[in-house]
Amino acid sequence: MSFKNEKLHSKSNKSNKKNTLQKLLKSIQKPAVLARKLHPFYKGKIEVVPKCKIKSFDDFSIWYSPGVAAVCLDIHKNPELIYQYTNKGNSVAVISDGTRVLGLGDIGAGASLPVMEGKALLYKYLGGVDAYPLCLDTKSEKEIIQTVKILQPSFGGVNLEDISSPKCFNILNTLKKECTIPVWHDDQQGTALVILAGFINALKVVGKKIDKVKIAMIGAGAANVRTADFLIQYGANPKNLIIADIKGTLSKSRKDLKDQKELWRLCLETNSENINGTIEEAMENADAVIALSAPGPDVIKKEWIKSMAKNAIIFACANPIPEIYPWVAKSAGAAIVATGRSDFPNQVNNSLGFPGLFRGVLDVCANSITNDMCITAAKELAACISSSKIKPDKILPAMNEWEIFPKIAAAVGIKAIKEKVAGIDISYEKLFNKAKETIKRSRAITENMIKKRLIK
Repeated sequence: MSFKNEKLHSKSNKSNKKNTLQKLLKSIQKPAVLARKLHPFYKGKIEVVPKCKIKSFDDFSIWYSPGVAAVCLDIHKNPELIYQYTNKGNSVAVISDGTRVLGLGDIGAGASLPVMEGKALLYKYLGGVDAYPLCLDTKSEKEIIQTVKILQPSFGGVNLEDISSPKCFNILNTLKKECTIPVWHDDQQGTALVILAGFINALKVVGKKIDKVKIAMIGAGAANVRTADFLIQYGANPKNLIIADIKGTLSKSRKDLKDQKELWRLCLETNSENINGTIEEAMENADAVIALSAPGPDVIKKEWIKSMAKNAIIFACANPIPEIYPWVAKSAGAAIVATGRSDFPNQVNNSLGFPGLFRGVLDVCANSITNDMCITAAKELAACISSSKIKPDKILPAMNEWEIFPKIAAAVGIKAIKEKVAGIDISYEKLFNKAKETIKRSRAITENMIKKRLIK
């Protein structure tokens, strides 16, 4: 190639990169523009509609006074009847204090409501679960815990959402111990579940074993802490995990973390070589990177990926811009790249996990969600793609592959029964069919309302 052609080639590359970045910017901006138009048009995303027949006004004597008094007395005598007589068994409270909303930070409870409504929408459409956004005007750990506890009679489960670290750890751990209904923090367990599922299939592609790989984890927030726990429970060697936060790698030398129980535990359990350094040192010779940190694109450098082991796996999950763009990571030698973006291959999205998991939890009237139930959900999600169809750019199903949700539901429900945290005993086949019909009904309601112009 002549010098002139080289210059033209260089200009062409720069032009292509510029065009790509412009497209990316538009892809980020377009949903925001539409969101600002459509939210006021619909005035929110969810509403309450009847699920019982109302043929005449006389029916209110059954659904309300005086007939309902008999039902109340039955529940008073036998509290378990609440699951048969009310919607408690299909109701989830989505609770947030607005202190860590998406990538926006502490924007307050009111500003978090659109996100919590969106979460409720996903619960209903993907899992057939009735979810109710409850944004709390408090940042007090004690007040959040107390509020959840006194709400228990009305809900079959609780989804904690967008609560800042480190208080989110104690809130979840306390509520799991003190509540009689399942409590779940999606930023912890939901993220970790889906990442584990993708990681299981990514390892199959590159032909590596979970107990042998060295994993660098970038970011030490709620999501990566729980991801580390799930990886270890699934079979990863904790000695081969190196976690890095904004100050450097977690190790026994990080005395500044002694007061943070969850992080100090990982300081003691992981990083057997006691590597003290930055993200760059954490990634050297690593087989995989799982990044849940700050939006990129230059949080992870191309040169650092070049220092990794052959056939490296990169999970760059920051939103809206991943820690490194997929094509940059690939050009540096990465075999598989996953992000949180739907417009890139291998989207790692919590929505693949929580709707099916909670469907199963509610259908067996479980009183808790154990780590084993989460691992079961991850394995089932991974198994939704047969080994012959897993590819470098297809390690997880997409949300529109709707049968993943009843499959996860049934698997989780059976695991809850085996773990003796379920209120009823039911077969896999019945659980699967029940979940399938509930989800189909939920989607059909929305589709019929759109057809009849009840939703404009």
